[in-house]
Parts: sequence; structure tokens; C-alpha cells
Amino acid sequence: MSEDCSQSCGSCGEECGDRKVDFSEQPHELSRIKKVIGVVSGKGGVGKSMVTSLMAVSMKRQGYNTAILDADITGPSIPKAFGIKEKAMPTELGLFPISSKTGIEIMSINLLLEHDTDPVVWRGPVIANTVKQFWTDVIWGDVDYMFVDMPPGTGDVPLTVFQSLPVDGIIIVTSPQELVSMIVAKAVKMARMMNIPVIGLVENMSYFECPDCDKKHYLFGESRIEEVAKQYGIDVVAKMPIDSSLAGACDKGLIELFENNWLDHIVQTLEKSEKADELFSSEYVGHDTLNHQGSRV
Repeated sequence: MSEDCSQSCGSCGEECGDRKVDFSEQPHELSRIKKVIGVVSGKGGVGKSMVTSLMAVSMKRQGYNTAILDADITGPSIPKAFGIKEKAMPTELGLFPISSKTGIEIMSINLLLEHDTDPVVWRGPVIANTVKQFWTDVIWGDVDYMFVDMPPGTGDVPLTVFQSLPVDGIIIVTSPQELVSMIVAKAVKMARMMNIPVIGLVENMSYFECPDCDKKHYLFGESRIEEVAKQYGIDVVAKMPIDSSLAGACDKGLIELFENNWLDHIVQTLEKSEKADELFSSEYVGHDTLNHQGSRV
């Protein structure tokens, strides 16, 4: 590798074993996005979209401008949870997201399809490119926290998001079944391969609380989530119960009205990070190399 290498491989004709390719994409020029949090799962059906929605609602209640980029192209459920039926229409400037009742900005493939039930029968590269366009072509405006609802697994879309978007951290959603150890391990290892911090583990369907006697019943048996978290040096930030009222709120498009405190610990963690960033920026004002947010705009 040349001593004068700038890591800009397109401008260099030399063959280099250390060559690095930058896949990062810039957001729309009218978008100002401070934090990007990915919500991932190793397998489907664990409530990842539900956690994404609740996180956006919780941070909105704390006074932050929040947004959801629904990257689950073949299984979008975010618009349904928020009761959004309006379609996103392109303009000369670009594509604007749809605002929920409380002002959460949302972009999902279902906001572009003629009918919600129309299947997306696309191959991986087309799906991955669509996710990138949700980042580059959508005019998000001012966003404090963007939550990216990713499809399960470690395939094209998670890889595209990790490489193309400036992801600040991920939340891993799982369930109490025995195979959770292997599933979580895959998600954690992928995040570490991509140098993405793991904010913590959320165990959904952790228990069922009887409405008559208030006793907790562990329908999937004894949870091993604490053991798994310790093994990989990450935190269990929430244990969410099976709650029929939450499912009902999602079905009716009323998730913004649902009251809970299950994710308070994650909210507090993000707020502490926010305050730390503010202190950091104020102490080093004027030092461009240390201005984290400035690198995003």
C-alpha cells in the first residue's frame, strides 16, 4: 500500500491487500439525523417490530423527534401498528415520510404499495437497494433518534444497513426458547464483525402475568437470557411479558396510546448517552475531528 494512500480506492490504480471499500451512503441533503439505532433479531416472530414501535413511542414521549425506517421489506408491519393508511407520494424535492398521530416519521414499503396485502416478490439486491433509498431519498427532516426495524437473520438487509447507514448501536430482540443462545450469538457476532455496539438484549414473551392472581407464568420454561448475556458481555435491558392488550393496540393501530414501562431502562441508557454527547461536544467545540454529530450532517 502506498504511503500516500487516502483509502479512496477508486482513485488509485495500485493493487493493495489492505484496500478498503466505503459502502456508506449520505442521507438526503434536507435530512438531519443524529442517532441511528437498529432493532434486530436472529429469527422471526419474536416481536422485533413491536419493540421498534415502542422504542420510537417512548423516546417521542421524552421529547425527542423520532422516526422509523422499516427495513423489513417483505414483512412490513410498522404502518399497521400506527394505524397509518395514507400513502407516501414523491415530490420534486424527494419522498417525504408519513407522520403518525403523535408526529413520529415513518417510511415503509407498505406506504408505497397500492394495497397493503400486495406481496413484495423481489430478489435480495433489489430489496437491499430499496432500504438504501429509504435512507438517501427520503426527506426525514430533523430526527433525534431513528429506529431501523430490520428483517430477521444476518442476510442482505442487515449487512446493507450496517455498511451503508451510520448505525450507533443495535437492540437485539429474542424470546426465551432454548435455541436463543445460538440465535443471539449470530446477531452479536455479526454486530462485532461490523463494529456496531450492542445496546442490550430485550427478551420478549418472557412471561405471562395472570390478571386474576398477578402470578407470573413462564410459558417457555426457565429463561436463559441472563446466562447468554453474561457469556457475550452484554446487558439484558428489558423483559417484556405476553400482553394481549399490547397485541390489541397493534391490531387497532393504537400503539401510541399504549402505556408501559418495560423499555424504560433502554430509554434511560439512550438519554445518558445523549447527555454525554452534549457534554463531549461542548468541551471540544471547534475541534472538527471530535465532533461526532458534525460527521453525520
